[in-house]
This record gives sequence, structure tokens and C-alpha cells, in this order.
Amino acid sequence: MAHSERTDRHERLHAEHRDVEGVRVVTLRGEIDHDVQDVLSEALLTEDGALPQRIVADLTDVTFMDSSGINVFVATHRQVSGAEGWVRIAGAQPSVLRVLQLVGIDTVITCHPTTEQALRPDR
Repeated sequence: MAHSERTDRHERLHAEHRDVEGVRVVTLRGEIDHDVQDVLSEALLTEDGALPQRIVADLTDVTFMDSSGINVFVATHRQVSGAEGWVRIAGAQPSVLRVLQLVGIDTVITCHPTTEQALRPDR
């Protein structure tokens, strides 16, 4: 039973990642809530389980995010900030961006309209 639950969670949130000039770009699709927060946390890590110093989370295809997703991003931000790294959010849909703005996350983690903008070094 646990295996099928894990599969269901992966189907609810799909993550792909790539490296762009030393930045881990994580493209997410689906819904981010309590049931998939571990999937999100794992998606932000490198293959060897380390937390990259610089991360862009592309939320273009994320249709819903609750406080569980926000907590993962805040925890990740705190961890990488200590190593002079950063987390940036890109492409959040209006409903997801509104949640980020309501809780003030956009003042801590910069939000950009596109991944390309988030990858610019002067941002």
C-alpha cells in the first residue's frame, strides 16, 4: 500500500531538474500540498542528496500551493542563505503568487515572471 501512495504523490507533483551554469533549475508541475512536501524537498536536492547553493524553482505549471510548499521553500532558503546561496521562484501562476504575497514570502524569496529572468546574475 505504501508504494502506491508514493506513486500517487509523484503523479500529483512532477519534478524535473537541470543545471544551468551552476544553478539547479527545478521545474514543477501539479499541486504542492502536505501530501507531496517530501517530493518537493527531494526535487530540490542534487542526485547525491546535497542541497545546491543556488536554486530556481519554476512554478509555471503548479496549479496549487499551500503552506506546506511555502515551508519547504523557506527552510531551503534558510539553509542556502547561510552558505551565501539563494532560492528564486519563477513563473508562479496568479493564484500561487497571491499565496506567496499574502504570507510575505515574496519579500524573502525573490519571485520572477520567467525562469530566464530568475537566472540573471544581477537579480
